[in-house]
Amino acid sequence: MKDFFSTVVHRWPEGREDIHWHILPDRELVRQTLFEPYRELTHRPNLAPVRPENFHITLLHGPPVTEVSEQEVGDMTALVRKGCKRIAPFELTLDRPALGSVALECAGRPGAASRPLWQLTADAAAEATGGRFRNLPAAHYPHGSIAYAVGDVARLPMKVWLSDNGPGPVTIPVDKISLVVQRHDRHEIVWDHILDVPLGWSS
Repeated sequence: MKDFFSTVVHRWPEGREDIHWHILPDRELVRQTLFEPYRELTHRPNLAPVRPENFHITLLHGPPVTEVSEQEVGDMTALVRKGCKRIAPFELTLDRPALGSVALECAGRPGAASRPLWQLTADAAAEATGGRFRNLPAAHYPHGSIAYAVGDVARLPMKVWLSDNGPGPVTIPVDKISLVVQRHDRHEIVWDHILDVPLGWSS
């Protein structure tokens, strides 16, 4: 596994606050099902464990806060609110953690359920800002990380541990998405929560 932060720092410098849209599952649910059972795994050398309150499924990594106006953020949010009314709440199943290239990742499925939210937030950001920024990711597959690599990590012992430990997949309800202002310190990703946008016509 490679150091996650070394792969992003060229486009997202340490300390810079960027707009993000996330799915934020219930904190207590993920703590019980994705964090506590895997503490022995996530607290190994050269891994930076994610705190349950920081667990997220990224929909969109948007522009830096300092490069957009309040009007543009407001326009973006209005477009997202309008689009979310046409998307019904759904469920995502998060698989057991697996060793990715830069993190311990829990893959989500079905991707087709959350992909319209990625498309919506990307389109809204592009329209509100006149297409000035490249939206990330370029394609969406739902996943959340429970630990990031911050150095060389021995993969084989972790694979052995995973073959013997850990509960099965967990299903999470998705009935809203969240706008946050996010930053990192090359060890941890944190954010300030701005607002939630509910899904469905009842919103």
